[in-house]
Amino acid sequence: METTIDRQANASRTSLLRERVMATKDPAALARLRDTSVTDARSLRASASEPSWPVRRGLLTRDRLAAMRFELDDLEPLIGRLRMPDWTGAEAEAARAYLAAYQLDFPGQTGHCELDLDSLFRLGIDGLRAHILSLPGSGRSSQEAGTSPAEPERPLDSDGGAQTVGDRGAERLGGTSAATEAETPAATEAEAYRTFADALDGLSLMIEATAETARVAELDALAGACAYIAHHPPRTFLEAIQLLWFVLIGVMHADRSWLVVPGHLDRTLWPYYEADLAAGRLTRDGALALIETLYIFINAYIPDGLAMSVMVGGRDAAGNDVTNDLSYLCLEAIRRTHMIYPTVGVCWHEGTPGALVDLAVELMGQGYATPAFFGDETIQRGLVALGVPPDEACRYINSTCVEITPSGASNIWVASPYYNTCGLLLEEIAAQAEGDPAPTFDAFVARYRRRLGDAIAAGVAEQDGFRRARQAGCRRPLQSVFTRDCLARGRDIEDAGARYNWIECSFIGLANLADALYVVREEIFAQQRMTLQQLKAVLDANFDGFEPTRQRFLNGYPKYGQGNPDVDALVAETLAFVTETCRGFTVAPDDSPYVPGAFAWVMHERLGRETGATPDGRRAGFPFADGCGPAQGRETAGPTAAVLSVTGWDHSCMIGGLAYNLKFNSALFRSDDGFTGLRALILTFLRRGGFEVQVNVVDAATLKAARAHPEHYRDLIVRIGGYADYFTRLTPEMQDELILRTEFERF
Repeated sequence: METTIDRQANASRTSLLRERVMATKDPAALARLRDTSVTDARSLRASASEPSWPVRRGLLTRDRLAAMRFELDDLEPLIGRLRMPDWTGAEAEAARAYLAAYQLDFPGQTGHCELDLDSLFRLGIDGLRAHILSLPGSGRSSQEAGTSPAEPERPLDSDGGAQTVGDRGAERLGGTSAATEAETPAATEAEAYRTFADALDGLSLMIEATAETARVAELDALAGACAYIAHHPPRTFLEAIQLLWFVLIGVMHADRSWLVVPGHLDRTLWPYYEADLAAGRLTRDGALALIETLYIFINAYIPDGLAMSVMVGGRDAAGNDVTNDLSYLCLEAIRRTHMIYPTVGVCWHEGTPGALVDLAVELMGQGYATPAFFGDETIQRGLVALGVPPDEACRYINSTCVEITPSGASNIWVASPYYNTCGLLLEEIAAQAEGDPAPTFDAFVARYRRRLGDAIAAGVAEQDGFRRARQAGCRRPLQSVFTRDCLARGRDIEDAGARYNWIECSFIGLANLADALYVVREEIFAQQRMTLQQLKAVLDANFDGFEPTRQRFLNGYPKYGQGNPDVDALVAETLAFVTETCRGFTVAPDDSPYVPGAFAWVMHERLGRETGATPDGRRAGFPFADGCGPAQGRETAGPTAAVLSVTGWDHSCMIGGLAYNLKFNSALFRSDDGFTGLRALILTFLRRGGFEVQVNVVDAATLKAARAHPEHYRDLIVRIGGYADYFTRLTPEMQDELILRTEFERF
């Protein structure tokens, strides 16, 4: 039975755990925490006689996992803070020198996905390993595989010798030689299955070692839970959430696949929560405390400035709403943790319970920046258009910020690459000013689009090359085990094992581009007030000596976000061109689509810093608009007009991600009217086909005070271009950009 004392104890414990992370998190320490160089060198020396690189890579994942150790104390209800490696600087330096002969890091992207844990939670580690070794291409018959795993080769201890593995034997998996690419596909499958089994061995060994550490520390309940899930399926909510975190951190740390997200916790953990409540093993606040602890572990391990995501609500394959009590708890956990990770996205559709919407809006209005709303109907329509069956399109994740990937089946690269749409516009203006100017605006735009199309083609070629290099030399066996269809295909996730392998690129500065194109149309072609040569001179001067001209560009013409159909159409037309152009390309390893998006992360600031003045009146170096929203300060007709502009075109083709930021003065939320107005505005956005909307509720005065006295505002969290971050750690340019965003004082 839950008591007030229990709730207070949980709240106090969460507060202490949060403060510990906030006080001790350090970038240099995190870099050392994630360094596996000594383990890598030991592993690769030990496997030097193995002729197969994929097999050696599987052993490397196993040894990294087996070497992982965790900090424990009786304050934490779960285990999850990775322990700092105990090797010396000299050992690490010698290891890095040895590793210089190997290519362990490849260009391209990792992670950004939700794993498929269904088989693990159903079979347990031992059962899943036995299943892998019973598959036809594994090289083992079902009788040989048996019902329990064969014994692994012993991993290395800190002295480079063989680590004791309890009462396990030392039977070697498979043969002593493995297939090369020139041999039969069946042999290649056998290699892959061996690496999958080795990776699971490492996961089991990691959890066994953690159980022993907990036992020594007299944390008997956690020791027992870990000892059990090291081999068997989880039985309780605590065991399930503990195993989930072990898998997430194991994939990130041992497979170097960063930003693997918790995803739909309300779906993954619901059976355990429901059963534990019914049996009296768990209270609602006890479950909340465990979710909060998971959130804190994520913040302790992931460097600031990135993104991790949880998504709640949504629909199943039959179209039924799947919101449950855990959906509310995943949102509620934001309140007491109040850290940048994870963002919690509400997967909204017309059947989403009003209470879930109200909770998210309440948190937003109270200044919590990490909730967001995603348009489920819009996103599912986009996924189906990309070939995802409707019964799968209902389960997706914003893989970190707002990029969408199908859950449990993705090796999708997001934001790869970013395209500077305004930088390309300046190149086109320069080319025409110095050569043969276009005779009409349509001809001008056609030439610009050819340039943009060439940039898209170059980006595809680069990313395709990265993919081919990764397919040849990179392996991530633990991630593969939890990614459909790697087991069915007998292929690593980097070797075309995943079901979905498309690449999502992102186009930056679309609002600035539309505003700039409108000015070019009016100034150069319609009114003929200046030539392209004169425009280039003004822009090259960064408007110095031309302030009246800048003011005319900036304030004399309508802007995107003001409800003007002519400007809004320029965004729609650009994205229609982008979508059609991307549709003409495919990428390795399986001719997957090249999918556009328009979210920014921090790239609107970085690319803006590198780009000269633009015809919309923006000075050189200033950040571009983030995501799909208007440029800073230009929503002068109010939030409703801005929403109408932003939803005036089809968002479903932008599965690569769209983020729409709204900023409100906190004074609006001193009464219920503010929450009611925000709720109505968000639902208008979503019902008009909006992709994603996020909110900052903070006034400019607070942001300016935080910039002047960062020591007093260390936990002030703001939404940027799809992700959340601490305001005080942002660059001065990004801080300026946030301060200058339109701050609505009415709805």
